[in-house]
Amino acid sequence: MIKAGKGKSFMTVDIDKIRADLIDYFGTAMTGGFPMAVVDLAKIETASAEEVVQIALKNGFDLNKYVISE
Repeated sequence: MIKAGKGKSFMTVDIDKIRADLIDYFGTAMTGGFPMAVVDLAKIETASAEEVVQIALKNGFDLNKYVISE
């Protein structure tokens, strides 16, 4: 769980779920003909929570899907 956002607007998101979805995303890419996705998979597995959020945003993930109700 991490608070993520831009500026002064933050939300609490489920990092474990984002990480799992990123692994699925890049794993599918790897088996779908993009073998270099294995490099991204390795990064995701060892990334900090902040890095996971950055990778997700860079790849077009909508963080609103991972918001944890408080």
